[in-house]
Amino acid sequence: MPVEITWWGHATCTIEDSGVRLLTDPLFARRLAHLRRRRGTPPPAEARRADLALVSHLHADHLHVPSLASLAPGTRLLVPRGAPRAVPALRRLRQLRITEVDVGDEVPVGPLVVRAVPARHDGRRLPVGPHRSPALGYVVEGAARTYFAGDTGLFDEMAEAVGPVDVALLPVGGWGPHLGEGHLDAGRAARALALLSPRSAVPVHYGTYWPIGMDAVRPHEFHAPGEEFVRLAAAYAPQVAVHRLGHGESVRLEVAR
Repeated sequence: MPVEITWWGHATCTIEDSGVRLLTDPLFARRLAHLRRRRGTPPPAEARRADLALVSHLHADHLHVPSLASLAPGTRLLVPRGAPRAVPALRRLRQLRITEVDVGDEVPVGPLVVRAVPARHDGRRLPVGPHRSPALGYVVEGAARTYFAGDTGLFDEMAEAVGPVDVALLPVGGWGPHLGEGHLDAGRAARALALLSPRSAVPVHYGTYWPIGMDAVRPHEFHAPGEEFVRLAAAYAPQVAVHRLGHGESVRLEVAR
């Protein structure tokens, strides 16, 4: 049975595997604080349909409360442990079934199992926030093993921590002219691909949001990461099929175990 990946922009993807529909880091806004969506219209209503939504960490471009509030009542939501304490607005989303998870936790969802894995990234809601939650990635195990990295830096133990995967959804950029610590750019993402050695990869987390009034500042950091990742992945991990999607585009991947 194939797995289908749809990229809606930034870190928001739909993963369809074994009849279950999962949504990663839902972000449907045209504008978020000083950021505006520069490419692609906000995802259509169908993007909000999911059996389970995954939140990787507490930063507002990944845990976006208004976007989560738009999910259908009864949708299950996995968040890092401590998230409702750090983000009190989560507690008002009583229509969602919220489960807190930490590294190593496994959650069954129909025929799938979702496993939380570590990420190297700041887990606070704000840079000076007192409450810290773990930054997570997730491995969705069904017909395929699909790794959603969230936001993470490159670390030597990545392959061991994540385990064998068939598909990797990797961040390759960001939302501003400079990437801080705890992120993957195209080059580091290509090296991560060499460590993980999946069958297929989809670059995400680039070319969607940008600070207002800064269109002319290092514009290649907005436009170039996807193509650069394709080029560098061919050098570092030539055995991996890389699928660079446009906003709203999908790829169906046949996985033979």
